This record gives sequence, structure tokens and C-alpha cells, in this order.
Amino acid sequence: MTGEPTRHVVVMGVSGSGKTTIAHGVADETGLEFAEADAFHSPENIATMQRGIPLTDEDRWPWLRSLAEWMDARADAGVSTIITCSALKRTYRDVLREGPPSVDFLHLDGPAEVIKGRMSKREGHFMPASLLQSQLATLEALEPDESGIVLDLRQPPEQLIERALTWLDIAPAVATH
Repeated sequence: MTGEPTRHVVVMGVSGSGKTTIAHGVADETGLEFAEADAFHSPENIATMQRGIPLTDEDRWPWLRSLAEWMDARADAGVSTIITCSALKRTYRDVLREGPPSVDFLHLDGPAEVIKGRMSKREGHFMPASLLQSQLATLEALEPDESGIVLDLRQPPEQLIERALTWLDIAPAVATH
């Protein structure tokens, strides 16, 4: 344990919004330990999504708890983190906040047409573009009492990363590896 408080950041938004790109950029600049939430999904959840069927809340609870536990374990070890996670509903974000002492959210948001265009160009991802509408319908905006910022995904990644770093106010020396 370093004695320094840890930081935990969730880059959120619908599939295709650019979460992985921005999270990697912030991690590269700060040294925050990166995790891709998709890697925490059960094989059953992945198979469901591959069939074009949206996950239910019951499908998501164990997945969200595993993410919260991962962040909490790193917090206990003095390690700051950044994860990608759709975190579409307030209740999902509440589960993520049950892990580490605090969680900040970077919400990548923008027009459905832009996101759909990005999704159609992706290769090797299990989330089909057909599920985008269900994600957009499920998405709940950050509430005033949630620590977070909305970033316009139409901006270039470099600008989004810079804006995120400014808002987070995490210097490379503060982030722990």
C-alpha cells in the first residue's frame, strides 16, 4: 500500500463509442492500470450478445460485481485503475461504486449515426450493431451527484484524452502502476 489515495475511472458509453481508445490513452498518460470490461463477461453473456439478444439486468449483475471487486482489490493494493464499461444505467454505476472508495466516470456520448458507422467498421467484436438501439434506449445520463463528465465522441481521440486528463486532474506521478 502506497499511502496515496487511489483513483478509479470508468470510461462509459454504448458499444462503439470509443471507450477502449480513450481508456488506453488515459492509461498511457497516467499509468492507471487498464482493464477491458468485456473480458469480464461470462461465455454465456458473450454468446447471448453474439446472437443479437440484449443482456438482462440479471445477466449483468455478476459481471458488474466482478468489475467492482477488481477495482476494489487494486485499491486495497494501492493501485489506481481505468476500465471500460458501458455502465448504461445508474443502478449499474451504483454497483461499480460498491468496489473502490470512489469512482469517476468519463461518458463518451454522441449521435447514434456516428456510433453505428463506427460499429460497422469494427472487426472481431462480439457486439453486433443491431444491439445499438437497445443500448441507447437503456442509457441513463450521469446524474448531478455522480462524479463524471460527458465527452463528445465526435472530437478526435487526442482532444478527448486531453479533456479527460484535465477534468480528472491526474498527473503521471500521482497515478500508481
